[in-house]
Amino acid sequence: MLPIEKFLQTVDATPLVAIDLIVPNENGGYLLGHRVNKPAQGFWFVPGGRIRKNERLDDAFRRIACDELGSAAVERTDAALVGVYEHLYEDNFSGQPGISTHYVVLGYRLRRPIKLENLPNTQHTAYRWATEEEILGDSAVHLNTRAYFGEPLSR
Repeated sequence: MLPIEKFLQTVDATPLVAIDLIVPNENGGYLLGHRVNKPAQGFWFVPGGRIRKNERLDDAFRRIACDELGSAAVERTDAALVGVYEHLYEDNFSGQPGISTHYVVLGYRLRRPIKLENLPNTQHTAYRWATEEEILGDSAVHLNTRAYFGEPLSR
C-alpha cells in the first residue's frame, strides 16, 4: 500500500479503477450501505472498492466482495457486468481541499441472492435493503448508485 501522501498525489493526478457490487435479495431489494468515508460520505451507496495495482480482476472481485460483504464467498462468474461508469467527486478521502476524485467503476450485479453474515462497518455505519423504485426516489441514495438503476447522471 502507498503511504497516505503518495496516495493523495495519485488521487490528484489519475483516475482510480474500482468495482461496485449490486447485491439483490430474494424480495426484490438491493443492498445499500450508509457511507462513513469520503467521497460520498453520508450517502447510501452500493458496496464496492478499488482495484489494486497488479491485482487481477477475478482476485479484486473476490477480495472486494469479501471485504464489503463479510464472509460471503463470491466469484466474478457469479455476477454480470452492468456497465462501466465514471464517478466524479469534488472531494477526496482525506478532505484535502482542491483535490477531486475520479473513479472508473465496473458495476457488477450479482446473479442471485447470497447469504450475508457479519457485514463490516469500516465503510458503512448501517445497511438497508431498498427496491429499485425506492433507490431512484431517494435523494439520500447517491446519484452514482442511482445510475446503476437507470437514473441518468447529470453533467
